[in-house]
Amino acid sequence: MLKIAIVLMLLATVASLFSGLFFLIKDDSQSNRLITALTVRVTLAVTTLALVAWGFYSGQLVSHAPWLAH
Repeated sequence: MLKIAIVLMLLATVASLFSGLFFLIKDDSQSNRLITALTVRVTLAVTTLALVAWGFYSGQLVSHAPWLAH
């Protein structure tokens, strides 16, 4: 369940990235939609990092990197 939430958050971050690009290209200079897209993107990224940290802390996510072997 946690992995699905992380993937969905990453997809939402990418969607926000492209919406920000669209607003950067198409909007006039008086619109705040670009700022809103940036705020949403940063919030999604922070939430994704928090989910990953929680996953490692709770043991739901584990690393199989050979340099982290115990």
